[in-house]
Amino acid sequence: MRRLLTVLLLASAAVGISLPARAHNVLISSDPKDGAALSAAPAQITLVFDQAVRQGYAQVGVTGPDGAAMADGAASVATEKVTLKVKPLTAAGAYVVGYRILSADGHPVTGKITFRLTAPASAAPSTAPETAGQTEAQTAAQTPPATPPGTVTASDAADSARAAEAAANGGAGMAVVWIVAALLLLAAGTGVALRRARPAETGQGGDAPATDASRAGGPDGEGRA
Repeated sequence: MRRLLTVLLLASAAVGISLPARAHNVLISSDPKDGAALSAAPAQITLVFDQAVRQGYAQVGVTGPDGAAMADGAASVATEKVTLKVKPLTAAGAYVVGYRILSADGHPVTGKITFRLTAPASAAPSTAPETAGQTEAQTAAQTPPATPPGTVTASDAADSARAAEAAANGGAGMAVVWIVAALLLLAAGTGVALRRARPAETGQGGDAPATDASRAGGPDGEGRA
């Protein structure tokens, strides 16, 4: 009988001790760890509890050194694990992670962890500087020609206009020369014709028909009947 009572008492004590332990969820780990000093900024916050967390009731927030909210969306729950994505953490200093969940027994549980970012996020590495030869070659390849092939520039047009004007003036000068030469030839021909006509007229005057006196036998009347 005494043994039975002893067993019952021990069982009751065990149940009484275990019930409070299961009553409220307890945070057992986190990433980053509470109080950690980090040289690289985390991309998300992970909280792990001893019991499953009720879906739809988990709330997690992150506050930066300047008081800005750094949470990127809402927290997600997977059994006893709660995960929250964060925005890029670029400022060095202390960050506070606060959470509020609903325990398995229906009671809310709140708490917080902190971590410190020792150095700001580094900028993306710059590309290696290009050599002078590569830069000049790329510039020459990318720079379009000043005048596309086949394009007539203003200077070319001016030269063509001057050449056309010179050709026109030269043609007009040659025309004048030919006209003057033709006039000279015409004048020379006219002069030759006139010189030839004068002796002919003189010869015709010498052979003029005889007068009545000459036909009568001369001035002395010789030859008259």
